[in-house]
Amino acid sequence: MNYIPRNITAKLKEAARHFPAILLTGVRQCGKTTLLKHVFPKAQYVLLEDPDVVYRVSSDPRGFLDSLNTPVILDEIQNIPELFRYIRTRIDADPENAGQWLLTGSQEAPLMQGVTESMAGRLAIMQLYPLSVLETGKTGILQGGFPEVVKKSAIADIWFQSYIQTYLERDVRSIAAIKDLSVFRRFMGLLASRHGNMMNKTDLAAPLGVSVPTISSWLNILEITGQIIVVPPYFENFGKRLVKSPKLYFTDSGLVSYLLGIDSMEAMLKSPFHGALFEGFVASEVIKYQASHYRRIELYYFRDKQGLEVDFVVPQGAGKLLLVEAKATKTLVPSMARPLNRLTKSIDRYQTQSVIVHCGTSNTAVERVLAPGVVARDVKTLLSELYSL
Repeated sequence: MNYIPRNITAKLKEAARHFPAILLTGVRQCGKTTLLKHVFPKAQYVLLEDPDVVYRVSSDPRGFLDSLNTPVILDEIQNIPELFRYIRTRIDADPENAGQWLLTGSQEAPLMQGVTESMAGRLAIMQLYPLSVLETGKTGILQGGFPEVVKKSAIADIWFQSYIQTYLERDVRSIAAIKDLSVFRRFMGLLASRHGNMMNKTDLAAPLGVSVPTISSWLNILEITGQIIVVPPYFENFGKRLVKSPKLYFTDSGLVSYLLGIDSMEAMLKSPFHGALFEGFVASEVIKYQASHYRRIELYYFRDKQGLEVDFVVPQGAGKLLLVEAKATKTLVPSMARPLNRLTKSIDRYQTQSVIVHCGTSNTAVERVLAPGVVARDVKTLLSELYSL
C-alpha cells in the first residue's frame, strides 16, 4: 500500500512556515514518523531510541546538535527530554528560521512538562491519531486505524499482540513503576469489556485485587499515552439532574476488538459489544477530525437521573450544539430519534442539530429525515458535514 495522505498535513505545513519547531504527539505507531518524512523529505532523520544514540545525546547534547543539519526530525524525543533546553537556546539565537526542528513523541504528559518548562511559545504542538475513515476507506470497526493493520489486515492479531507487549514494556514502565505487568494487561482486558460504559473504578478494582487509587493511576496512564478516550458528561443540566461520571472508550476500535477476542465481522455482528464498539468508533472519528483540523477537542455525552441519554454532544461554536446518536444498524426507524427530540425540547439557549449516525453507507441506508429536525448519516458523511450541519 502506498503512502496514505493525512488530513493534518495542511496544518502541519502551515505550522512549519511560522514556528521554529513542531512537536507531533500521538499514540505509538499511529504514523507520526511516516508523516514527517513524507511532508519534509529533505529533513535529516534521527531516532532517539537506540541506546547508543541516547547515551551520545545525554553525554554531549551540544556536540550532538552541532552534528545535525537542519531541518531535522528528532523521533521519540520523550526519551531525552533534557534536549528541549538545548534546542530552545538554538531557536532563541535564530527565532525567525521556521520549520527547523521537527519533533515526535508518544507520551504526552512527560513531553508536555518539558515543553511547558523549556519551549513555550517556540513551537506548534499537534496531535496525530490513527487513520480516519476520511483518510482511507480501509479503516473500520474490526481493524481500527493503525496504519500497519490497515496495510496488513491478515496479520492483525499478531500485530496487536506485539503492540500491546511493546506498549507495556516501553510506555507503561517508563511512566509508572508497575511491578506486575500481567495484572496491568488483565486490567486492559477488563476495561475493554467496559468499553462505552460510565467509569466505575470500584467495579474495575475488585476483580483485579487492586485499590481504587491504583485503578485511577492506570486509567491516567492509558489516557496520557492516547490509548483511551474519556468523554465527560455535558456540563449544562437544561433543568435536569445529571449523571456526572465520564464514559470510557478505547481510541482504536481494532485494539479493543482484539482485547475482546473479536476476530471477524461475523463475530462482531453477533457480539453483545457491537453497539458499544460502533459508538466508540464514532467517538474516535469525531476526535480525529477535530485534531486534524486543529479544532478544540470537544466531545461530551448527556445523561440525566431519569434515564434520558444521548450518545454525544458536540459544541459547534456560536451557540450551536450537535446532538448525535450512534446506532450499529443499517435499518433506521423513527423511534430512534426520541432521545434526541426529548433533549432538544429541553434546550432553549442553543440552536441544535440532531443526527443519527449508522453503520451503513450512503448506499445502504436512506439519508433522510427520521423525525422533525433529525437526519440520518453514515460515519463518513457525518464527519464531512460535522461543522456545517
